[in-house]
Amino acid sequence: MPDQILVIVVAASFVAVLAGVRYFRTLDPHFGSAARTPLLAGLVTGGIVALTGTEPLLEPVLIGILLTIAAVYVRMTGDESEPVDGMMLGALSGAAAALPLAIRGSAPLHSLAASLLAGSISGCGITLAWFYVNARLRQLALDLATAALGAGAAILPFILGVPPRELTLGIAAAIPLAGIATVFVQWRDIRAELSHEASLGFIAAADVRPTAHPFRRLGRGGWVDAAAHREFVRLATSIAHRKRQQRHRSEEIARLYQIEIIKLRMQIQQMVAVDRASQKGALGQAGEMMDAGVE
Repeated sequence: MPDQILVIVVAASFVAVLAGVRYFRTLDPHFGSAARTPLLAGLVTGGIVALTGTEPLLEPVLIGILLTIAAVYVRMTGDESEPVDGMMLGALSGAAAALPLAIRGSAPLHSLAASLLAGSISGCGITLAWFYVNARLRQLALDLATAALGAGAAILPFILGVPPRELTLGIAAAIPLAGIATVFVQWRDIRAELSHEASLGFIAAADVRPTAHPFRRLGRGGWVDAAAHREFVRLATSIAHRKRQQRHRSEEIARLYQIEIIKLRMQIQQMVAVDRASQKGALGQAGEMMDAGVE
């Protein structure tokens, strides 16, 4: 298979796999709305790089810088709230950026590997600075460091002696695996935050483990409607993330986060009330049917 065609196949497969990984992480079925902006930003980035016709070792530097700028734009217009989510959306931009470079035909596999590395690093670093660094100067310093790191990482595929196909496939597999791994790394922290919510009376203690566990949260969790339970999990997890991020923000921003947390608490309490009423209704109907059968 020609390298140009392989790049298109790998990039398309990569986007499809990330859609599944993102759902596993967030239980958000609206992948298209989240991916639209990073994909478009990546295509624009790749088009600019393809039109510049820079030297082979200057091209990855330009890729790293432009993908960092794209990550800033995606962060300002997107909704991801954790560095790993930013990493995956940045990698989407990288996959899209490689398509114009593949059409141009100069080292397409190296360009895809470089774009995936630079995009994932840029997305992660920009999101980390946005949510977990309070001082503006420190945010700017981290953004610049992210751009430098992304550019440096983008150079590696061009200078390493690893065969381009094996290198590209390895990077394309490693990014989704990293996204899955973070679910298992973070679930105890999420459980701790939700246990605190339960101690405050905002959720039931019985809902903590089915909400935080990487696999149990995918099921019904004792709810009447499995889809409603997954939406409850998504909102409750958002509360856990916002509480963690709140500790790193200024007092003014922390108050805004607190308002968001209060709104999310009200939403999940309403959902729990509806589910419990549905369960009581179902039990009542079952009792009436049993009584009718006895008669």
